[in-house]
Amino acid sequence: MLKIKNYVKVKSVAEAYELNQKKTACILGGMVWLKMGNRNISTAIDLSGLGMDVIQERDEEFVIGCMTTLRDLETDPRLDAYTHGAMKESLRHIVGVQFRNCATVGGSIYGRYGFSDVLTMFLALDTEVELYHAGRVPLTEFVHMKKDRDVLMNIIVKKTPLFCAYISQRNTETDFPVLACCVSLLGDEARTVIGARPGRAMIAEDKKQILAGFKEMTNKQRAAAVEAFAEYAAETVPVGKNMRASAEYRSILVKVLVKRAWEAVGGMKNEY
Repeated sequence: MLKIKNYVKVKSVAEAYELNQKKTACILGGMVWLKMGNRNISTAIDLSGLGMDVIQERDEEFVIGCMTTLRDLETDPRLDAYTHGAMKESLRHIVGVQFRNCATVGGSIYGRYGFSDVLTMFLALDTEVELYHAGRVPLTEFVHMKKDRDVLMNIIVKKTPLFCAYISQRNTETDFPVLACCVSLLGDEARTVIGARPGRAMIAEDKKQILAGFKEMTNKQRAAAVEAFAEYAAETVPVGKNMRASAEYRSILVKVLVKRAWEAVGGMKNEY
């Protein structure tokens, strides 16, 4: 059961940060996960009055407020166009529309959940998080940081030239993913992100530079590189077991999803 002693709808981020320094305080997002646990909260901090629930497009970046719902992310035409449909694909399986109308991107990113489609998607983009105290931090660094009492204000996606594809495997349509994969060509960088391992999403590093120069490859070279990298990722990405799948099955999925995603980005397949 969730028990809240005091509720404060803050008037500034500074007020939220000050209140959140107590270990028993908690910043509220959509509360879709929080309400399912057993916890005593001394002060519940509500950010909903700060106007941080909008998506702004600037010349060089998108600024996504922490209180933006997953449904707003899913239906935003600008993000859909920029990610070539990958953003919508990463979100459409998450429980249901009612759930996505409540869950916030800030809660999804700050929680750094192992099952998170959202974290997997944003790690494949040129993403920073904006924290009240620490300022801007690349998401690739934030995902490994120890959780503290800072306040996540915005998620910032830079408009780096992008080709992107997102694929997940689920036992049922609205269940947590058994494995998630997002690949992207960020400028000249080929980035592969594997989520729901079932651990926290991670970038599968291409230490052998198998995908280097992917843009300039012929179709035959791309096919060979994709096949080789899929094998390499299956061998090197650490996976585990849980109630949804065994480690062995996830290793197979790594190979399959990585191959399919890179084939989609490379124009070798239309869709999956």
